[in-house]
Amino acid sequence: MTTTPLPIAAGTRTRAVLLTFLRPERGRLAGALALLIAGTIAGLLAPPLLGRIVDLATRSAATSDFVVTGAALVAVALVDAVLAGFGTALLARAGESTLARIRERFVESALRLPLEQVERAGAGDLTSRVTNDVTVVGEAARSALPEFTRAFLTIVLTLGGMAVLDWRFLVAALIAVPVQVHTVRWYARRAVPLYARQRVAVAAQQHHLLATIDGAPTIRTFRIAGEHSGRVAVRSQHAVDLLLQGIALMTRFYARLHVAEFAGLAAVLATGFFLVRSDAVTLGTATAAALYFHGLFNPINTALALVDDAQAAASGLDRLIGVADLAVAPRTVTPRSEAPTAVEVSGLTFGYHPDRPVLRDVDLRIRRGERVAVVGSTGAGKTSLAKVIAGVHDPVSGAVEVPAGEVALITQEVHVFAGPLVDDLRLARPTATDDEVWAALAAVDAADWVAQLPDGPNTEVGAGGHVLTAAQAQQLAFARLILADPPVAILDEATAEAGSAGARLLERVAAAALEGRTAVIVAHRLTQAVTADRVVVLEQGRVVQSGPHSSLIEEPGPYATLWQAWSGQRDL
Repeated sequence: MTTTPLPIAAGTRTRAVLLTFLRPERGRLAGALALLIAGTIAGLLAPPLLGRIVDLATRSAATSDFVVTGAALVAVALVDAVLAGFGTALLARAGESTLARIRERFVESALRLPLEQVERAGAGDLTSRVTNDVTVVGEAARSALPEFTRAFLTIVLTLGGMAVLDWRFLVAALIAVPVQVHTVRWYARRAVPLYARQRVAVAAQQHHLLATIDGAPTIRTFRIAGEHSGRVAVRSQHAVDLLLQGIALMTRFYARLHVAEFAGLAAVLATGFFLVRSDAVTLGTATAAALYFHGLFNPINTALALVDDAQAAASGLDRLIGVADLAVAPRTVTPRSEAPTAVEVSGLTFGYHPDRPVLRDVDLRIRRGERVAVVGSTGAGKTSLAKVIAGVHDPVSGAVEVPAGEVALITQEVHVFAGPLVDDLRLARPTATDDEVWAALAAVDAADWVAQLPDGPNTEVGAGGHVLTAAQAQQLAFARLILADPPVAILDEATAEAGSAGARLLERVAAAALEGRTAVIVAHRLTQAVTADRVVVLEQGRVVQSGPHSSLIEEPGPYATLWQAWSGQRDL
């Protein structure tokens, strides 16, 4: 299937959405700004105080004057540190709260995406957005944003302080600005597309890496590890190459900034020399001006260096908001009706590639309460049919109607969510009472082993918690099905564990969970077809036989051949 990445928001849209998320934080932002301004002003008193010490030294002033000035320096430093600390913390909290809202919106949107769109994008696209991009944006919210704000205020207020000392110092300092502006524009033009390519490259790398890890058993079986390792290596190398390009670009960026620093400091020192020589200012004032400009080195470098972080964060935000801002059509849930037909498939054609259909002109009507087993050889289209009926994929042509209402799909790949087991179950119905949860567990023969867990149903399961066997995880999936109570259930290899010691248990559990429901069972084990009301046989994406098991085994055809092969294996 061709990979189609999820959308990336345009910069203008990202800014508009970001402003919307920032509105609840206006109070914190205003408070943080006030504290940072006050702290910065306090800090800017240090150079004039140091200049005063120079003037005191040139006049051979009394020791008490030095002591008072030194005490003032200490007080200024303490006030600056306290106010800056509180302001930075408040600003970081506002940034984190905003990022939390974006993450929540992202997850909400991602969960509402059509599964077909997620599959087309590949596993690496979503995972890279929710891991790498969130990490980069989170670091920007926690540190880059406060640092940039503090640096920006320092730059603006310092230039104001230089103007207060003498306007000619300000003019001299501004000589560095054209070089800095040119450097930033030069860097931004190259950095924005570079970081965007880096994000895409990392997503592709993760996609191939996850696919290789997930398919490791198959890869080893067919001895194609070298080929897949090569693919991962190529994607990884591409990501590394882009990273190295970014580092080289940043090195050139800093080199240009040093030129601006040299030019500005030389201009300020020369101005101070001529002003002191003409008795326009004191030596202490010239010293304060030089210290002011020298004090700009760090905030300017910080602010401009954070352009690098800002570009990375902006790229990450574009990718997050690209998903969070998706206008996903609300899912239309057909209300349950008493119509005799539960599922109707007419003229269905479906393929993962438009020119290679997997299902062709499939017509299938399933009566309310009927259990239909779908069988066929590997590649016949059984799983594809199940996913199209479940709504995972949209038909290329034809239609699927479910007058009965909602459809639930259970596959062999069951996920156990991290957290208390009871919360895992209540994902299907958050309002389920304890009695209803225990009733669902009892129906799937799980009540006994759940009661024996360290904390019973409150035991932590999933990642980092109590490890459940595959059969136990499948029992939880069937218990969720009972709690969700959909009128139509589709099982695709949902009892695959029945090939192990838990065979009879899982088949009994499945039967209990399907009680009173219309069921479509993709039967990879033909014993499931024996108990079905009807067997539908697929061959090369078409329905070639349909009828009860007892009738189909008596007539020549694909099903009789499959049954003979199956029953012959079981007799061995």
